[in-house]
Amino acid sequence: MKDIIINAAVFQVGWLCCVLAGANQVPWLGTALALLIVLWHVSSANDIRKELSLILIVVAIGAVWDSLLVYAGWLQYPSGTLISGTAPHWIIAMWALFATTLNVSLRWLKHRPLPGLVLGAVAGPAAYFAGYKLGGVQFPDMTTALLALAGGWAVLMPLLMALSNRFDGKTRRQPGATLTGCNARV
Repeated sequence: MKDIIINAAVFQVGWLCCVLAGANQVPWLGTALALLIVLWHVSSANDIRKELSLILIVVAIGAVWDSLLVYAGWLQYPSGTLISGTAPHWIIAMWALFATTLNVSLRWLKHRPLPGLVLGAVAGPAAYFAGYKLGGVQFPDMTTALLALAGGWAVLMPLLMALSNRFDGKTRRQPGATLTGCNARV
């Protein structure tokens, strides 16, 4: 339980620092903190290769998703964009930060796609709206942006949880346990 609380709290601190740094034209500060948190998380993994693989896959998905939203004109970021029409580096770092929660504080969503879909559809847009209130993102058309975010996160959250099942570097496997957690019939 302690690990879950620490993971959730560290993620929230990293998220807030990324948004505030982006909003205040010092995006590298948020990115640097996020990377330190990710390195700390990976260093405590039972299987570093799996946990790092998950993080890199989530970063790739997140970079594409957020860049599509920027390219479509639904989101605009005040700083940190390295390539025009793409998501800023601090948002991509936030995806890495989010990936650190999948096998720890969000573990309860594993094998629960419907709650994942609902949580994604609600919490995804809520996080972006909080970022908007803090000055980290603008919505040229708020309704369209929030609907796109809700739809996208409704799909992304179950997908990310399925990936976390495949790339779980935090759970220790019990000797003799099967990969599915079920005993084979003889």
